[in-house]
Amino acid sequence: MNPADTAQSVLPLTSSDLSLLTLFWHASWIVKTVMIGLLVCSVWVWAIAIDKTFLFARTKRSMDNFEQAFWSGQSLEELYRTLSSRPTHSMAALFVAAMREWKRSFEGNARSFAGLQMRIEKVMEVTIAREVERLEKRLLVLATVGSASPFVGLFGTVWGIMTSFQSIAASKNTSLAVVAPGIAEALFATAIGLVAAIPATIFYNKFASEVNKQAQRMEGFADEFAAILSRQIDERG
Repeated sequence: MNPADTAQSVLPLTSSDLSLLTLFWHASWIVKTVMIGLLVCSVWVWAIAIDKTFLFARTKRSMDNFEQAFWSGQSLEELYRTLSSRPTHSMAALFVAAMREWKRSFEGNARSFAGLQMRIEKVMEVTIAREVERLEKRLLVLATVGSASPFVGLFGTVWGIMTSFQSIAASKNTSLAVVAPGIAEALFATAIGLVAAIPATIFYNKFASEVNKQAQRMEGFADEFAAILSRQIDERG
């Protein structure tokens, strides 16, 4: 950008006209691109946060309902028939996967059940990994925005300050009325970067903790259910 042109775009902006919209419109096209990109990232972060909040609430409610049904004394066969007829997640998916492997072994008239316990545990491990992957989906976006946005905003700030200094040199005027608006435009990019990064970091830490908590809950159930099936295998063996 020509410094003279930059000076013309900066000089009309006075220290009394520093609204956010005015700062945006008077910024260079590179700084505008940075600001728009960061605003899009901020909206994306909040969309993911809202989606994950509902997802974890549904998952927790699903776990509570399943545990209530599982420990109510209901027949495992009846519970399996009920759950296997519809898509399942979290603990219900663990139960269905383990029972499916159990039924395959017994309905196949296997002569030995020596490896059944290991197969059931392996199936549940794979199911837990799949469920954790589902819960972690798009968390990498939050981590990336949280770590990269301040630096992207800083890039916009550095570029804006360079442009301001060029305009000062072109206008040969170092008064505060000339310097302040350009610096404000530049710092506005950093502010938007922080607006995107801070919620992203908070949400990432919160959701990562929630994933870990629900994964531990599924692993606890898997251990308990594996022990129940192990006793059944010993009785039949």
